[in-house]
Amino acid sequence: MDADVVRFDEFELDLRAYQLRRSGRTLKLERIPMEVLFLLMERRGQLVTREEIIEKLWGKDVFLDTDNAINTAIRKIRQVLKDDPEQPRFIQTVTGRGYRFIGQISEVVVPPAKAPAQEQPASSSSPTGTPTGIGKRWKLIVPAIVAVLALSVGGYLYLRRTPKFTDKDTIVLADFSNTTGDSVFDGTLRQGLAVQLEQSPFLSLISEERSQQVLRLMGKPADARLTPEIAREICERTASAAVLDGSIASLGSQYVLGLRAEDCRTGDVLAEEQVQAARKEDVLNALSQIATKFRSRVGESLTTIKKYDIPLAEATTPSLEALKAYSAGWQVSFSSGSAASVPFFRRAIEIDPNFASAYATLGRMYGDIGESVLSAVNTSKAYQLRDRASDQEKFFISLSYDLQVTGNLDKGQQTCALWVQAYPRAWVPHGLLAGDIYPAMGKHEEAVEEGKVALDLDPGFSIWIHQSRHRLHGA
Repeated sequence: MDADVVRFDEFELDLRAYQLRRSGRTLKLERIPMEVLFLLMERRGQLVTREEIIEKLWGKDVFLDTDNAINTAIRKIRQVLKDDPEQPRFIQTVTGRGYRFIGQISEVVVPPAKAPAQEQPASSSSPTGTPTGIGKRWKLIVPAIVAVLALSVGGYLYLRRTPKFTDKDTIVLADFSNTTGDSVFDGTLRQGLAVQLEQSPFLSLISEERSQQVLRLMGKPADARLTPEIAREICERTASAAVLDGSIASLGSQYVLGLRAEDCRTGDVLAEEQVQAARKEDVLNALSQIATKFRSRVGESLTTIKKYDIPLAEATTPSLEALKAYSAGWQVSFSSGSAASVPFFRRAIEIDPNFASAYATLGRMYGDIGESVLSAVNTSKAYQLRDRASDQEKFFISLSYDLQVTGNLDKGQQTCALWVQAYPRAWVPHGLLAGDIYPAMGKHEEAVEEGKVALDLDPGFSIWIHQSRHRLHGA
C-alpha cells in the first residue's frame, strides 16, 4: 500500500492520501476537522488544549472565531466517527481545557521501503517471558507508530509553513468556480472578495486595467473569464507572486467556499482556506470570513486586520442580487463603455437603495457620458451613505464629491494625502492627483510626479483610463 495508514476500530486514517476511511469507503471530512484529527492522533492518549489547537492550525496572532471553529471541527469528527460525546470511544472532552484521542490503534501499515527489517526466528518466549508472537508484533508496531506519527507531524508542519507575502508582492484574482448551478454567484463572489482584500493596506491586487492590458497581449477579449489558467498566465506576465482562485459548491442546503493561493511559476499551493455557509443568505458573511483568514495566513499584521476589516454586507450590500448587478456593471463598462453599464448600476440601487458604492460608480459613469446633473445627484447620495462602504471606497466617494459636486480641489488634495497615508500601496489617489486635481490647479510638474508614482505602483495606470474609466475594485 503506497501510503501510511493508522487503523483504529473499523476506521483507517491515511496520513499521506489525507483521507479517513471506514471499511474501505472514503468518508467526507473537511480540512480543518481532518487536521484536528491528525493532531489528536499524533498526541493520542494526551490532552491537547484548545490553545494548542489554535496555535497549530492558525498561529498565535489569529483574528478569527476560533472557539466556534474548534467546536465545529470536533462535532464533525464525532459525526463521521459516530462517536457519542456522552460515552466517547474516540474523542474525549476535557471540559474547559481541550480534547484527548482515546481510541485504540490496532495496526499501522507503512510502505515497504520504510518497513522494519525481518526479525530472526526466536524462541517461544521473550527474555521477559512474553510470548514471542505478541513481543514480535509490538516490536514491529511501536516503531512504526513512531515513524508514522513523525511523518504526520513533519507533513503537518510543512503544510502549515505558509510562505508569507511581502509588501512588494501583487496577486492576480481569478474568477470563482461555481458548481452550485446558481448563476447569482457568477462574478459576484470575485467582486466581493476583491472588496474584502482591498481593505488590506498590505495586500495588492493586480488592477483590472493591468489585467486587460495583458489580456489584449494574449489575444483575449476584455471581458474574458479569468479561469485559473488565464489568471496564471497574467500572473506570470506581470511578475506577480500568486494566483488566488476561489470556489463555491453546494452541500445539501449548505454552501462550501474555498480559496487557494498558488505560486504561478511553480504551481505550489501557498495557502488554502475553506468555510461553510448554512444558507444562501450567509454566503457573503462566509466570504468575509475566508478573506480575513487568508489575510492572517499570508502575513498581514493583526493590527491592520482589526482596523480594516468591515464585513462585506456592510462594505457593499447584504444582497447577492444587488452585488451581482454591480459586478456586471463593471464588466459591461470595460467591454462596452460607461453608457452601457448605467442600467446595471441603476438595477443594483433599485435592489438596495443604501448601496453607497453603486451610487458612487453610477455618478462616475454619468460623468463619463456628460450627464453632469445626474452625476452630481448620485455622487451626493453616495456621500450621504459613505459610512456604508469600505475605508478605501470612503476615500473615493469623498474625492468624487469634492471633484464632481463641490469642486473643492484643496479638499480633494487633502483627502488624497490621507488616503496615501492609510494605504501606501494604493495607486488610485496618485492617479487622481495626476489626472484630475493637479492639472486643474495648474500644478503640472506635481501632476507628472504623481503620475510616475502611480505607474510605479501599477504599470497599467494611464491618465486617460483614470479620468474616464476609473474603478476601485477588480471584478
